[in-house]
Amino acid sequence: MGRDVTRGAFSREDRIRYRRKVRRCLDVFALMLDDFGFAADRPMTGLEIELNLVDSAAEPAMRNEEILADIADPLFQTELGQFNLELNAAPRLIEGTGFTGYEQDLRGSLARADERAAKSDAKILLVGILPTLTEGHLVVDNLSANERYRVLNDQIVGARGEDIELDIRGVERLQTHTDSIAPESACTSLQFHLQVAPDSFADYWNASQAIAAAQVATGANSPYLYGRQLWAETRIALFQQATDTRPDELKAQGVRPRVWFGERWITSIFDLFEENVRYFPPLLPICEDEDPVEVLHAGGVPKLGELRLHNGTVYRWNRPVYDITEGRPHLRVENRVLPAGPTVIDMLANAAFYFGSARGLAEADRPTWSQLPFSSAEENFHSAARRGMDAVVHWPQLGEVPVAELVLDVLLPQAAVGLDRFGVAPGERDRLLGVIEQRCRTRRNGAVWQAETVWAAERHRKLDRPAALHHMVQRYAELQRSNEPVHTWPVD
Repeated sequence: MGRDVTRGAFSREDRIRYRRKVRRCLDVFALMLDDFGFAADRPMTGLEIELNLVDSAAEPAMRNEEILADIADPLFQTELGQFNLELNAAPRLIEGTGFTGYEQDLRGSLARADERAAKSDAKILLVGILPTLTEGHLVVDNLSANERYRVLNDQIVGARGEDIELDIRGVERLQTHTDSIAPESACTSLQFHLQVAPDSFADYWNASQAIAAAQVATGANSPYLYGRQLWAETRIALFQQATDTRPDELKAQGVRPRVWFGERWITSIFDLFEENVRYFPPLLPICEDEDPVEVLHAGGVPKLGELRLHNGTVYRWNRPVYDITEGRPHLRVENRVLPAGPTVIDMLANAAFYFGSARGLAEADRPTWSQLPFSSAEENFHSAARRGMDAVVHWPQLGEVPVAELVLDVLLPQAAVGLDRFGVAPGERDRLLGVIEQRCRTRRNGAVWQAETVWAAERHRKLDRPAALHHMVQRYAELQRSNEPVHTWPVD
């Protein structure tokens, strides 16, 4: 939902007109899927990374506006909180040495941004949830200045009609309330985009759902919130709860949450857009002037603005995307399950694992999802978010299996096949998938390193929890800049 919004109050007429426009867009989209020429000859990939800004004391630095002005780079944008930025890497092919190109671009962009941030006594941290955040930081006054964030906050809180409850039970328990969506800004993610042809979209989306648990387990990097150790990837629970528009009564009735894993395997991308329209009331009923039927009949490419805006306010972990580039429409799977960090090499290893295993499973002779109940895929996902590397998941023909074993024996070979089909250079493939392999063999990811470092600081340095967290963040920032993968980081 990256567009600017300036209106805060919507009338009954706005909502009626918007609903009609969304359904008109959906009808046009169905027609386009039947006979329109979507770009898919050489599938592009993309990356988005949400960043934290911290000061010299490892506290969140509420300075994104001045730092963004200093960076002066269109690849960087604001995010929900004043201590957040977002970096959008330029889309590229991953064939050959495409991942090396990503690495050079990302390291260069982050280094330049870090240099500018230093002028404001801040530095960039790549982590799923900044461990030094407190409830006092995550308040409505610390939302970014862009009006769209205030409007979105008002609409979500207004739809709920009461404070938002946060109740996360993990190693420890957090139970509190908030009167805004500001806690969502704690969730800083790494998002992958994969361009897909219409006739193969369902296979890629289903594959992405099936491997989401393995992605989260190996890439978990968010064990702390408000000083408590919760899930290995606490971001999953926090994001769902912090944007929940449902009061308890609607939850009890089975009304679907806007942060949603889904409930079934699909046969077409249309299934997802149609579900979004059918199940979720509009949050931002803003209409555009375009008549998509007229544009289509005139031989043009409809923008489908209302449908895209509505789609952007339903937070699927694997989201369908319709977009237009250089006058040609295309479709993407937006994979949103992973946290940012710890290093650029770790994030690119996560990317190689996702792109490769998604293609390997999508093009397999017998689809995994024909043998895996959808409910099991969802249970796997939440088990992996809770337990990370210690998760046990269900998989066809294996039954209950430790997730690290599943990755080593099944998914990494599939990922290698998928990367070969993308034309990725063997050296690139082996280097990046080797990082995932070593995480599984050592049972170490960002969440494990954070927890062990805090434990060591509390026991050996005799620090209390807040001091231990600040110490850990300072050490994390140092090691992050080495670009050595997190499974090699020392605990001291």
